Amino acid sequence: MEKYEILETIGHGSFGCVYKAHKRDTNEIVALKMIYSIDGDEGVPSSVIREVSYLKEMDHSNIVRLLDVLDDEKILCLVLEYMDLDLKKFMTTSADIAKKNQVIKSLMHQLLDGLAYCHSEKLLHRDLKPQNLLIDCSKHILKLADFGSAREIGVPLQTYTEGEKVASLWYKAPELLLGGQKYSTPVDIWSAGCVFAELVIQQPLFDGATDFVQVIKLFSVMGKPNEETWPGVTSIIFFLIIKSWEGREENLNLQKN
Repeated sequence: MEKYEILETIGHGSFGCVYKAHKRDTNEIVALKMIYSIDGDEGVPSSVIREVSYLKEMDHSNIVRLLDVLDDEKILCLVLEYMDLDLKKFMTTSADIAKKNQVIKSLMHQLLDGLAYCHSEKLLHRDLKPQNLLIDCSKHILKLADFGSAREIGVPLQTYTEGEKVASLWYKAPELLLGGQKYSTPVDIWSAGCVFAELVIQQPLFDGATDFVQVIKLFSVMGKPNEETWPGVTSIIFFLIIKSWEGREENLNLQKN
């Protein structure tokens, strides 16, 4: 750690903090993602192991680069290339620029290019959202980051028991909201579509306060699925719960608390 001089804090999370730092010998500016939740009994969190493993293998201009991994007693540090800010902050601090059609096209092209690379490598990101998309303002480059929820795609499709725990609520695909445990690349495409809509309208497309309200919001706009439009949907347990509420949606408070 002595090789780096911490300049400022740029992010917080359940894992720890992210710092902007200066590498003393090369003058390079980097991001240090400190993982503090390392316990002597439990060891390194599995999400961190996955993230390190995947980032080491990936090489694409729209995927954030892992430069080094430092292990200092109970702190694990990922040294990542430094990016100016995330897409959420970009939309907030550069609203006039973020609303321009050419900027939106460029950002979405880069997002989908990076995502296509992930999928070609048989990898699901599973947590695409503006906060996990990083921007280099001077070069107008977007990069996918935070691969802690990523998983390899199995053939045939595997059963992912933690499916209900992945993806942030407002960007979560319907199959995850309904409790589906077999899913593939469409869950990332759905999230990318939600990001696209947010760039255009400058606010989240679906902003439910709970999984249940989020599903109702989706159905109110997209229509309720059936076996013809979505084969197998009626076998998903949560879908049956939703069906039991038919005719009573008007009694739900669909607004965020």
